[in-house]
Amino acid sequence: MKKIFTSAAIALAMLFTANTANAGINFGVKGGLNVTSMSISSKVLDSNNRAGFFIGPTVKFTLPLVGLGIDASALYDQREAKLAVDFDENQYVTKQTLKTQAINIPINVRYSIGLGSVANVLFFAGPQFGFHVGNKNQDLGADCEWKLKSSQFSVNVGAGFTVLKHLQLTANYNIACGKTGDVTIGSVASAPFKKKSGRTNAWQIALAYYF
Repeated sequence: MKKIFTSAAIALAMLFTANTANAGINFGVKGGLNVTSMSISSKVLDSNNRAGFFIGPTVKFTLPLVGLGIDASALYDQREAKLAVDFDENQYVTKQTLKTQAINIPINVRYSIGLGSVANVLFFAGPQFGFHVGNKNQDLGADCEWKLKSSQFSVNVGAGFTVLKHLQLTANYNIACGKTGDVTIGSVASAPFKKKSGRTNAWQIALAYYF
């Protein structure tokens, strides 16, 4: 799947290059809220959703095809999940907050439907390339450690609307393709050493302003 979306991103980039002379280009800034949904492949681990944020520059290209365009951003993204480790009959030994910090680069194909000259509705989807920054190893206590991968590939699917050609509000679901990191549980009385993978998806609401 990763190869398919990478090939699609390259093809879209080539299409943009070929039509740059006829394309409308708008730069802007984008920020918003994400709510992380974390799943871990273990019965002794339990996670709760937490809110985070993202912000950064964005650009959109209007292609010489009615309603079709591409947008791309470079976003600083921070996500959190509350993790509880259960070693003995539902008695949680440790409760910690996992934090991930990344530079995410979403590249979306978008289709807009005009609602007169004031607003339009848009639908979009595309790949996102993430590069984790900051602390990639977090000690959760009780011989439990979270190890984050250096990079993450995911997919965005969403919709929104644009008002007065400048202000854009969108909502999307970010789907992780593959694990985000590993949780390693050390040797304790009731839990032998084991490694379990974790994956972070997120609901995102974004507000962008294009100059």
